[in-house]
Amino acid sequence: TVSERTREIGIRRALGAKKRDIIIQFLSETLLLTFVGGILGIILGSIIPSLVTHFSRMPTVITGSSLVLAFGVSAAVGIIFGMYPAYHAANMDPIESLRHE
Repeated sequence: TVSERTREIGIRRALGAKKRDIIIQFLSETLLLTFVGGILGIILGSIIPSLVTHFSRMPTVITGSSLVLAFGVSAAVGIIFGMYPAYHAANMDPIESLRHE
């Protein structure tokens, strides 16, 4: 979280990192986590219906468009909920951040 990384953010800002650099760092980390979560979700979303079909004989269908939609929603949610912490981190005062700990 941003509050756990205030010292790191303060050091980066004091060494010349721009607000844009901090935003890009936080959004990149968010996108990476979202990507990994989306891939794991797609894998589990493919395995679980296969097990349901195997054990219950109830047919399940997974289309490519549903996988793309699920991944897209996952990415959108990650970006939307990653923006606030990124902007909050970028707008921290470097001196105050270093004084925090």
